[in-house]
Amino acid sequence: MTVVTSIARNAVVHSIVHRIARSVAPTCASMLLLAAASFAAQQASVSSYHDPGELVRKAVQNEIKAADDDSARFLFRGTKTTPKGSTTRLYVETKDVTAGLVVAYNGKPLDAEQRRAEEARVERFIDNPEELRRKREQERENAEHTMRIVRALPDAFLFEYAGEETGSTGIGRAGATLVKLKFRPNPRYAPPSRVEEVLTGMEGFVLVDAVRYRLASIDGTLFKEVGFGWGILGHLDRGGRFMVQQQEVGDNLWEISGMTLRFTGKLLLFKSLSISSVETFSGFKRVPADLTFAQALDLLKKEETFVASSPM
Repeated sequence: MTVVTSIARNAVVHSIVHRIARSVAPTCASMLLLAAASFAAQQASVSSYHDPGELVRKAVQNEIKAADDDSARFLFRGTKTTPKGSTTRLYVETKDVTAGLVVAYNGKPLDAEQRRAEEARVERFIDNPEELRRKREQERENAEHTMRIVRALPDAFLFEYAGEETGSTGIGRAGATLVKLKFRPNPRYAPPSRVEEVLTGMEGFVLVDAVRYRLASIDGTLFKEVGFGWGILGHLDRGGRFMVQQQEVGDNLWEISGMTLRFTGKLLLFKSLSISSVETFSGFKRVPADLTFAQALDLLKKEETFVASSPM
């Protein structure tokens, strides 16, 4: 997905799958070619409705291809809301890692002291190459775990047609038809590792753009308690839910637009796990693909000044 490259932007996957978890952008002749290609894809996709599993498989193949293509990078805004309040950050994707800078708490821009402290926090990555290396490795590991979840989708679930919805702001392509598929665990699926175990107790819905072959939304709920690490490392309670949405941001480039995580359970049998958060991502702007972390930080500071003078 670059659902998933970005699915690498939060916390259930640090405890569950390093984030069920976390990518997002002519002439008349080229427009005609694009229209012809879209029409052909629409014709081909009609038969795919009768084979929902194949439709998902094609979409997953495209998500994997998109995750491997790092030629497009963005600056964007993300707001994470938890029971304790909301935090708004600006992010810039670089050739090394994603740079992030807090710009507001509970919708209120940082004061001068908070800004200095936050800038000092991110500048330490420039001053300490080892910390930047660890950050890079963590992001790589998160992305790897989430892509394993995406790759597993066609085999881990059985799908059935459940209607159609229209794409809207934040979900797929605005105005496009999205195929809605209901999914449930495939009893023949054997999770190859702890990462995929959570899928065995999950059911829900996916929305698929059958022209672009992209996943616009995944909404899953645990219908039973699911242990990980054979129950030794812990479990997730029945009723846990995650929802990930992505949208096209131009030029057939897709980015995560929203993520909801609500899970309770136990870690290492004794420590309680409780995750409740909603994140939204917006304001995607294309940036040079070869930005360094230091250049990204300069860009964030300039954008931060603009945000501070604008209503949140």
